Amino acid sequence: MAIDNSILLSVRNLKTYFYSEGAVVKAVDDVSFDLKRGETLGIVGESGSGKSVTNLSILRLIPYPPGKIVGGEVNFNGQDLMKLSENEIRKIRGKRIAMIFQDPMTSLNPFMKVGAQLTEITELHEGLSKAAARKKAIEMLELVGISDAARRIDDYPHQFSGGMRQRVMIAMALSCKPELLIADEPTTALDVTIQAQILELIKDLKEKTGTSIILITHDLGLVAGMTDHIAVMYAGKIIEYAPTTELFSSPHHPYTQGLLKSVPDPLNQQEKLFQIPGLPPDLTNLPVGCPFSPRCAYVTDKCKEFPPIKQINDQHFSVCWQEN
Repeated sequence: MAIDNSILLSVRNLKTYFYSEGAVVKAVDDVSFDLKRGETLGIVGESGSGKSVTNLSILRLIPYPPGKIVGGEVNFNGQDLMKLSENEIRKIRGKRIAMIFQDPMTSLNPFMKVGAQLTEITELHEGLSKAAARKKAIEMLELVGISDAARRIDDYPHQFSGGMRQRVMIAMALSCKPELLIADEPTTALDVTIQAQILELIKDLKEKTGTSIILITHDLGLVAGMTDHIAVMYAGKIIEYAPTTELFSSPHHPYTQGLLKSVPDPLNQQEKLFQIPGLPPDLTNLPVGCPFSPRCAYVTDKCKEFPPIKQINDQHFSVCWQEN
């Protein structure tokens, strides 16, 4: 079979479970998707849907115990990351695949100057001298819009605002020119103005570097102008996948429809804000059949069986019994 060189990352049947007090939490359960070179994939869903665990699994950062990657393949540039030794995967993390973690307040070491944290990665992965690594770190801080970078490189994280800390995280993630950047809720705890700046920065850097991006968020509004495709996750599974424009114009799964309806409309402030009824499922005690059925307005007897993958077209599928 011919290899598709346009695909940078191919995830197949990925399963990551957590074991606790006799219970098994299927945090990621049979997840598959592809990411092409130079494209951005948005992964959306409520908290606990499996978004972050999916991407931590790609980098094999699942703590064991209690978590364990129990199955699947993660082919990066034709190489299955699941089969690499710990030393081999360390050479890829930070250099070829980088991650912006969810909370810059806790992701940066408060006891180390920002410069030391930035230079550490280029010294390790690119073999730069301390002087060359420092020069590169200053350049990266300037690239992400931090003024007076030559002075600020010697500051501690607490001397930066939340938005500036997030920029430092982005600078760190891009220091080795990774082929893939995973951004996990990169605008968490930031005000709306700073959110827009961070997203615009990521978009601009992608255009300059050609880096492929996975953008994780619970907010569909954030990914509208940022992504090429969107994967919607629920209860550890991808339940809808489509090109971004198509997902917004023709959502198929009732959960996706609910997420879109719950995005506030600034032009219609009189209308009551929609919310999906109920709560996300308990992953240790999932309902029989479709995991969304207890919250779904279209539930039928068929939903007592797990739905098949419904192919809407070549690039759009939904895991639902619904016909339209």
